[in-house]
Amino acid sequence: MKVNEAIVGRQSIRAFDGSKRISDEMVLELLDIAGRAPSGSNIQPWHVYIVRDELKQKITDVCSARYFEGDEGEAEYHYYPRVWRQPYIGRRRETGFGLYGLLGIDKSDIEAVQAYRVTNYQFFGAPMGLFFTIDRDMEIGSWLDYGMFLQSLMLAARALGLETCPQAAFCPYYDSVMPLIDAPAEQMLVCGMSLGYAVTDAAINHYRTPRRSAVEFTHFPVLNDQR
Repeated sequence: MKVNEAIVGRQSIRAFDGSKRISDEMVLELLDIAGRAPSGSNIQPWHVYIVRDELKQKITDVCSARYFEGDEGEAEYHYYPRVWRQPYIGRRRETGFGLYGLLGIDKSDIEAVQAYRVTNYQFFGAPMGLFFTIDRDMEIGSWLDYGMFLQSLMLAARALGLETCPQAAFCPYYDSVMPLIDAPAEQMLVCGMSLGYAVTDAAINHYRTPRRSAVEFTHFPVLNDQR
């Protein structure tokens, strides 16, 4: 697969074939490839925890129970802006309405919405989940490095015939997840990720979010003699 094909074809998969297992050798190969991602001064600030089988189910059970109890939790960092504004809130709403519209779910149908949202904590049926942590004393630069590592992982997965769904949904329940994966207190949960083989005929896997054209977000400043 060409790099541009891997990038353009990548999407967040929300229906995986749980019957297709991923070997230790394959996931380690994948992480070795992703580990070539750049990082400032080569400090490589990532830690990865693999979950499957009973442990994955335990995480599913705990997070799902908290969700249905109305416990929204609270992540240790702000993923989204504290105050939404345009154009960002508009893009978020477009994505939400598009996704639920494809599923035939009316967002006013609380029961149906909850039934779908809880699939986050079921890893969308994937046979394997990954959790990514970072040492608490790392600064913003290392978080930028982390993003490059995650993107490298998601693209490398496609080259091996796998697909992914990065998930911040687990972050509000970090205080349940971190002890279960035996992560030390000096680490912070960055996100989770579902990893596996996509169910190709699942309608949800055909949902594609729109992207702006490069001409919309690219600037070509020129030297202004008045400055």
